[in-house]
Amino acid sequence: MPEHQTPLIATIAAGLMLAFVLGLIAQRLRVQPLVGYLLAGVMVGPYTPGFTADPALATELAEIGVILLMFGVGLHFSLKDLLSVGRIAIPGAIGQIAVATLMGAGLSWALGWPPLAGFVFGLALSVASTVVLIRALQDRHILETHRGRIAVGWLVVEDLVMVLALVLLPALALATEGNGVPPTRILLSLLATLAKVSIFVAIMLIIGRRVIPWLMHYTAHTGSRELFRLAVYAVALGVAYGAHYFFDVSFALGAFFAGMVLGESDLSQRAAEEAIPLRDAFAVLFFVSVGMLLNPMVFLDAPLAVIATIAIIVVGKSAAAYLIVRAFGHSRSTAFTVSASLAQIGEFSFILIGIGIGLNMVPNESRDLVLAGAIVSIMVNPFVFTLLERLGTDKEAAPSDKPAAEPETDLTPTALSGHDIVIGYGRVGSLVGAGLARDGGKMIVVEASDAGIEQARRDGAEVFSGNAAEPAIIGAINLAGARRLYVTIPEPFEAGQIVQQARAANPKLDILARAHSSATVEHLGRLGANLVVLGETEIAHRMLERERGDTPTAAA
Repeated sequence: MPEHQTPLIATIAAGLMLAFVLGLIAQRLRVQPLVGYLLAGVMVGPYTPGFTADPALATELAEIGVILLMFGVGLHFSLKDLLSVGRIAIPGAIGQIAVATLMGAGLSWALGWPPLAGFVFGLALSVASTVVLIRALQDRHILETHRGRIAVGWLVVEDLVMVLALVLLPALALATEGNGVPPTRILLSLLATLAKVSIFVAIMLIIGRRVIPWLMHYTAHTGSRELFRLAVYAVALGVAYGAHYFFDVSFALGAFFAGMVLGESDLSQRAAEEAIPLRDAFAVLFFVSVGMLLNPMVFLDAPLAVIATIAIIVVGKSAAAYLIVRAFGHSRSTAFTVSASLAQIGEFSFILIGIGIGLNMVPNESRDLVLAGAIVSIMVNPFVFTLLERLGTDKEAAPSDKPAAEPETDLTPTALSGHDIVIGYGRVGSLVGAGLARDGGKMIVVEASDAGIEQARRDGAEVFSGNAAEPAIIGAINLAGARRLYVTIPEPFEAGQIVQQARAANPKLDILARAHSSATVEHLGRLGANLVVLGETEIAHRMLERERGDTPTAAA
C-alpha cells in the first residue's frame, strides 16, 4: 500500500485530518476537542478496521509535543517559583504516589496478580500526564497562578520519581528473580541516578542560564526571525535530547529546565510565541497516539477491572491529593485545582507498564487496563475540572506561605460604576492601565498572572483574577455600569468571546480591542467592538505623521 512507503507522512496526515474533523464535531457538541483527538487515534489504531498508522512513529511525534509543551511551561516558571512550592509539591507528590500505588496494588491483588505486579501497576496509575495537566491549566488561564504553579511543581516531582523508578525496575526485577543481585547494586543504581539528575540540574543552573540566554540574544541581533525561531526549537529539542541521552532524564524534564533558564531572559515572551504553533500541532498528535494504543475489547473482556482502574485514577488519586493539599493549610480552591489536574494518567504510565511487561513483572492485560484508564480519564478530565472548580469557589483566607497576589480572590461583585475595565495586564494592558491611573479614573483589571496582578494593584486597580470570558467574572465586573472596556489580550478567539458577552451586557458600552491581523479586526468588529487597533497600521500611521504633519487616527 502507498501509505507504507511514506509512513511518517501518512501518520501525520491521517492523524491531523481525523483529529481536526472529530475535534470539530466534539466542539459542536460542546465537548472538549481532545475527545475527538483521542477517538481519531482509536480509528487509525491497529485494533480498528481501515487505515492503520504507524504507532511507533506516532509516539515519537507525540514526544516532540511533550518537549515543546514543557519548554513553554519552563519559560514562565522560574527557579524561584519552583522553590516557592517545594514545601507542598515534594511531600504532596510523594504521598500521592504512595497512596495511588497502594490502591493499584490492592486492585492487582483482587485480580490475582503477584505483589511485584501490583507495585508496578499501582506506580503506573500514580503519575499524571504532562500534556493533559498543562493543557487543562492553560485552557483555564491558571497556569501562572499560585495554584497552577503548585500543580506544575507537583508534576515535576512526579517526573523525578518516575525517572528513578525507570532505573530501579530492572534491578528490582533481577533481585526478585533470585539471581543473587546484592542490595548494594540497587543502592548504587539509585545513587547513580540521583547523581546524574543532580549534575544535569547543576549544569543547567550554572552554565545553561548563561549560555542559553546569550545564544538567544545573539540570534535575535542577527535580525532573522527564521533563525530565532530555529534557535527556540534547537534549544528545546537539543537540551531535552541531551538530558535524556547523557543523564537519563526524561525529555519533558530536560525541556522544562531549558525553558526555565531561558525564562530569565527578556526574550522569553518572544520565544514562547514562536514555540506555540508547532507545540499545539504535536500536542494534538500526542492525543492521537494515545488513542492508537487502546484495544476497545478490554471494555467488554474486563469491565469491572476497567471501572476499578478508572476509579483509582479519577477518584482515588484526586481524593488523596485533595486531602494532602488541605492538610498543608491551602484553600479548597487550590486543593480542587491540584486534584483535578492529577485525575488522569499518561505518557509515563505507558512507559512504566511497557517496561514492566518486558521484564515479566506484570501480565500483558495490565497494559490494556492502563490504556483504558488513560483514555477514559483524559476524556473525562475536563468535566472533572469543571465540577471541582465549581466546588472550590470558596472565600477562605490565603495561608501565610502564599504570595500576596494569590489569585484566589472571591468574586464579590464590584461596587464601582462609571469605571473602565482592562482585560489583560501584559505589555499593552499595563500601558493602558498606567495611563488611566495617571488620569485618576476608576479601574478594574482582569488578569491571571501574579506579575500582572501585582502591577495592576500598584496602579490602583480593583483586580479580578481568572479568565474574563467566564460568566462569573463577567457578572462581577459590572459591565452594565461601566464606561469603557479595553480588551488588550492577543488571543482573538478569547477576545471575541469577551467582546460578544460585553456587548450583550451593555449595548452602549464603548469597547476597544487590539488585533494582530486584518481578519481579527473584522472578527472583533462584527462581534461589537467600537474600535479595533491593529499594531502594524498604527506603526505606519505614526511613521507617516512626520511627513504629513497630521494626527494619525486610532482605528485600524
